[in-house]
Amino acid sequence: MTTLSRPRPGGTATSRVRTARWALCLLIGLVVLALALFASVMFGSRVTSFRDVLDVLSGTADANITTIIESRYPRTALGVLAGVCLAVAGTLMQGVSRNPLADPGLLGINAGASASIVTATAFLGASGTADAVWWALPGALLAGLLVHVIGSAGSGTGLVRLVLAGAVLSAILTAYIQAVTLSKPQVFDSYRYWVVGALGGRDFSVLYAVLPFALTGLLLALLLGPGLNALALGDDQATALGSRPALTRGTGLLAATLLSAAATAAVGPVAFVGLAVPHAVRALVGIDFRSQIVFSCLAGPSLLLLADVGGRVVLRPQELMVGVVTAFVGAPALLLAVRKMRGNT
Repeated sequence: MTTLSRPRPGGTATSRVRTARWALCLLIGLVVLALALFASVMFGSRVTSFRDVLDVLSGTADANITTIIESRYPRTALGVLAGVCLAVAGTLMQGVSRNPLADPGLLGINAGASASIVTATAFLGASGTADAVWWALPGALLAGLLVHVIGSAGSGTGLVRLVLAGAVLSAILTAYIQAVTLSKPQVFDSYRYWVVGALGGRDFSVLYAVLPFALTGLLLALLLGPGLNALALGDDQATALGSRPALTRGTGLLAATLLSAAATAAVGPVAFVGLAVPHAVRALVGIDFRSQIVFSCLAGPSLLLLADVGGRVVLRPQELMVGVVTAFVGAPALLLAVRKMRGNT
């Protein structure tokens, strides 16, 4: 398994250069995120202008324009939340597994959320996105917990068992989903919209439902930076430095589960954000996980919001779901990551 590079100490001059680069990247990240936020409330099926947005923000716009632009606030807020969750979860997974191709999907969370949605729709009468979030969240959390229990049972290499457990559980749940959706066409019609991943059609109640889980996962992630840096050196050296690899790994997996479950429940399974963003962030700010986590909080929502804006513009007045757009963006990122790995082996 390919591992992430190890941190290397630098001198005073190197530290100054690194600090200046960090500050520049932070400024660029904040500007890009601000532009993405502005674009998200400006573009949609109805054409609005830069001036319209400014008028709404200042309270001088007419009622019609105000209603149109304010209707975009929930999807923008959800884009920020889901982008942060997916990007930070991907960073944690790659740090915990020391595998640059790891992403939140390894935990079986997407499959668990999907299976829960299908079950609720087919047998319990659930319908619409308001119901979906309440069913997807426990399904995602239960799937992640089950993978953790199986992966940590017995002796041996826990990470290998974790990946295998996630793959097996995902395969079983996918077979179940296909069986239910093929036998119940009405369930398939509802499920096919949710499973692609979209920010539209949701309101702030969805955000409020998943926010406690997202904040808990993010807080744990922010506390894990030093431990992940030590873990990148290997378990033996991490222990020698006073770190506790097993605790760091377990807490990181828990945080990734909470973050991934919150994002998946809120907007559906959105692919590649958790894989592509950590690679881009690592190339910009280096291998310090403290910086990676902070910048993932900027790059993740920027990517997701810009992908959503692109999906709204390219087929106007229709829209392309954000999950489709991120797949187009993330597939080349995956190919580049694989080529880079091959070049380093």
